[in-house]
Amino acid sequence: MTTAGTQVLRPPPLLDLRLVFVTGKGGVGKTTVAAALAQLAARRGKRVLACEVDAKGDLAALFEAPPTDFAGREVAPGVVAMSMDTEASLREYLKLNLRIPAVGRLGPLAKALDFVAAAAPGVREILTVGKLCWEVRERNYDLVVVDAAATGHIVSQLAAPQAINDLVKVGLIRSQTDWMLDILSDPLRTGLVAVTTPEEMPVHETLELVGRVAAETTVRTSAVVVNRVLPELFGLHEEQVFDRLYERSGELSTVVGGAVEPIMEGARLAVTMRRTRAGHLRHLRDGLAGAAPEPEQISVLFVPYLFTRAHGLRTTMQVATALGEELGL
Repeated sequence: MTTAGTQVLRPPPLLDLRLVFVTGKGGVGKTTVAAALAQLAARRGKRVLACEVDAKGDLAALFEAPPTDFAGREVAPGVVAMSMDTEASLREYLKLNLRIPAVGRLGPLAKALDFVAAAAPGVREILTVGKLCWEVRERNYDLVVVDAAATGHIVSQLAAPQAINDLVKVGLIRSQTDWMLDILSDPLRTGLVAVTTPEEMPVHETLELVGRVAAETTVRTSAVVVNRVLPELFGLHEEQVFDRLYERSGELSTVVGGAVEPIMEGARLAVTMRRTRAGHLRHLRDGLAGAAPEPEQISVLFVPYLFTRAHGLRTTMQVATALGEELGL
């Protein structure tokens, strides 16, 4: 594809990227989608690192594994999971780049980190993003999947290297942020996945996020995953038949010898919810057309409503299968 004579590189398929950040409004299934993407990539023979940024332990639970730490542990064949720890990240950075031995806790240096982080926003974000980019640069894994911060915080996290780069013009820190930016800015290596549900507020926040990511960061939005999509119960012809049956539900109860009104009401509610959510999906598609510079490159993937309260390996596998079908795998 060309634009004004300039060649525009199309990003590779989602699982061919090296670094994928997964974000979304709280409660939309962000962590589940991150776990499912890691599982799907591992099924295809990739070595995957799945990183949980907020370290709540939910990511490991989706593989029915104990909580992880910064060192990481294999939670499924081909999937190593870890939890981000900024102090441990700083310790690792000092060991690798300044040859300072990693002995015990950082003590006074950790307190200095707190002071610097408060005075210079972006320092903690750099330690998080830097660790992830380092894993990509060193090719320790084929794919790094990040259960990233929610929509309200992900932009500042992704923009931190550029912010530090604008402040520091020379020296070690500048050289470090340079290579981070090279990775984050490369659409052939890095992408963002925004998870939403077909509801008004999540869709609104997703569209706002896509616009902000395009305007304030160098990271490209690769896909929007719409979670909990209800199935279409009736086509147009079936709906007409259903409407006639609904009007005569009292007679049907007499014929079948039991109340059918609750069943009919439930079916009508499901159809109404499906149609309402379809309207939100149209709004999402229309919004994406104007929210990003190259909206045709943002895939919209659908995950069906699973109608289950359990959130373990079975759920992860089901979502992975659904995403695989959407990706044509």
